[in-house]
Amino acid sequence: MGYSNTKREFSLRDLLYRALIFIGTVGVIVYFLPRDGKFNYQFDLDKPWKYGQLMATFDFPIYKADEVVKHEQDSILASFQPYFQLDKSIEKSVIGKLRSNYQAHLHSLLPSTDYVRFLERKLSEVYHTGIVSTERLAQLHKDSTSAIMIINDKMASQQNMDKIYSVKDAYNYILTADTAHYRPDILRQCSLNEYLFPNLTYDEERTETAKKEMLDNYSWANGIVLSGQKIIDRGEIINQETYNILESLRKESIKRSESIGQKRLMLAGQVLYVSIFILCFMHYLDLFRKDYYKRRGNLALLFASIMFYCIVTAVMVANNIYNVYIIPYAMLPVIIRVFLDSRTAFIAQVTTILICSICLRYPHEFILLQLSAGLVAIFSLRELSQRSQLFRTAILVILTYAAVYFAFELITENDLTKINGSMYTYFVINGVLLLFTYPLLFLVEKTFGFTSNVTLVELSNINNSLLRRMSETVPGTFQHSMQVANLAAEAANRIGAKSQLVRTGALYHDIGKMENPVFFTENQSGRVNPHKNLGYEQSALVVISHVTDGLKLAEKNNLPKVIKDFITTHHGRGKTKYFYISWKNEHPGEDPNEEAFTYPGPNPFTKEQAILMMADSVEAASRSLPEYTEESISNLVDKIIDSQVAEGYFKECPITFKDIATVKNVFKEKLKTIYHTRISYPELKK
Repeated sequence: MGYSNTKREFSLRDLLYRALIFIGTVGVIVYFLPRDGKFNYQFDLDKPWKYGQLMATFDFPIYKADEVVKHEQDSILASFQPYFQLDKSIEKSVIGKLRSNYQAHLHSLLPSTDYVRFLERKLSEVYHTGIVSTERLAQLHKDSTSAIMIINDKMASQQNMDKIYSVKDAYNYILTADTAHYRPDILRQCSLNEYLFPNLTYDEERTETAKKEMLDNYSWANGIVLSGQKIIDRGEIINQETYNILESLRKESIKRSESIGQKRLMLAGQVLYVSIFILCFMHYLDLFRKDYYKRRGNLALLFASIMFYCIVTAVMVANNIYNVYIIPYAMLPVIIRVFLDSRTAFIAQVTTILICSICLRYPHEFILLQLSAGLVAIFSLRELSQRSQLFRTAILVILTYAAVYFAFELITENDLTKINGSMYTYFVINGVLLLFTYPLLFLVEKTFGFTSNVTLVELSNINNSLLRRMSETVPGTFQHSMQVANLAAEAANRIGAKSQLVRTGALYHDIGKMENPVFFTENQSGRVNPHKNLGYEQSALVVISHVTDGLKLAEKNNLPKVIKDFITTHHGRGKTKYFYISWKNEHPGEDPNEEAFTYPGPNPFTKEQAILMMADSVEAASRSLPEYTEESISNLVDKIIDSQVAEGYFKECPITFKDIATVKNVFKEKLKTIYHTRISYPELKK
């Protein structure tokens, strides 16, 4: 009953986990997809119509070209008169101030009261006409405004621009209005600037309303197409008139799809469309790559990659940013191929491309090109370990794009003079961007917890600090590790496992022996064996500690998790048999402390770890053979590996009996080559 509850709880948790992944992925992608109207035809002026006969399915106006609309609207607005509000309070305030100042001090400067009455008349005149700020007047002249509308007590009257004053213009006018009777030098002493202020304020709201009313009466169309009318047929050249009709149909189609009801239907369609493909992708994982659901890094890489490309495509299309053909879609299958497998890479590519295609006006051309390029990228890059491989892939992807598009144009255009050269430029840019996959791999590794072949190749360089230290500190162990690496890599190649991974793991599997080198026979070089002074349990503890010490060194040197797994699994849950059997022989009838003689493990759980365990045991045991014959080597390999199988070390890893038989044959061949007997050279007779 308890088992049943646990199983049900696990299933529900697993189902919830997958549901969250599905909802999150679909939600994010659909959120960014453009929901403006679509016109599913691509056309250009003076090019043939690529599709079948097009008939109007509804009445629509023939809109004027954008440049015509702009020119005509500019002509209308040239006669437009902006609105200004007249502020009468300024005039009253200024006149009052002038009279007050005359009583206070101006009477002593002016020859007679006629000057004051003259100033009052002229100030009233300029304020009645209107004064605007210098900046506003400059803007009106810049806009070529010939007249403005002045609102005075809710009544609007037209005033020509040549009669409107700025503060400076008003000042000069008053000084020179009647020089025969009123001397300018005396008027200047009155500080006229103190009485001149703008009294016309720009009325933006009323101006914009009037401008809108004027443009609302503008006719955007110069004809109409009736429902059922033929617009164009296949192969006909698109002239200017037909182009205008097609543009009008496109605008009207988009306008009709912008209603709330239409947008809801479009949103529902997008959700359904994306959901279908994400469900198909998840079903593929469930059928063929179920183990990916247990590895969060694998799922994160797959769904993050799909979402990233869909979002970038949607944003570029929605905002009309450059051209989507510069996006290196082939980078997606390359990255997934490097870290996971080629089948998943292709399925992820298909899913992504089909979802992205609904953003485009011309989707089938996009699907053909991207799937072709993706297939070539997957086939051309089995294992990425050198930059030159990626360069070759980029060249092949560019050539694939160009060849497929050229073939497609020949089919649709039937005319070499009408080939779209700009597309080939996009393909080259795409290939150049694909080269950035190499530095991007490092970022993907750190983000999602993967280890690429590039990193493994770098780690297997024996000149790096840790391996160089190993060769100096424990030369015997280092030579053993090199031999194990060669044996394991060859065996991995034969059974289709990851040879570079097992080679690198083999180089590091015994690094823990650097902590206590003299306790391991390959490093003793004839010196006294320190185990003679220790009990069997103490000796076992020292030998077993090379696993935990190796793990600490791996942590300290930031080795990837896959390499740490080789360190912990190369002995599995096996025993230090020499000390275990010796203890039992000395204590007959007693039960030993099993854990004291047992490695911490775990047992191997990948093919590569199983190969390393076999290679490590066989190589170490082969050094103790009294003689190296074909029979002795074959018996040794069979005995060691059969005992490991019998003890259940490989129960948790996906290696078959056929694989184990192949690995045995490889080890026998390699060991015979390593330990072959040399012929003795004859001596020269005197």
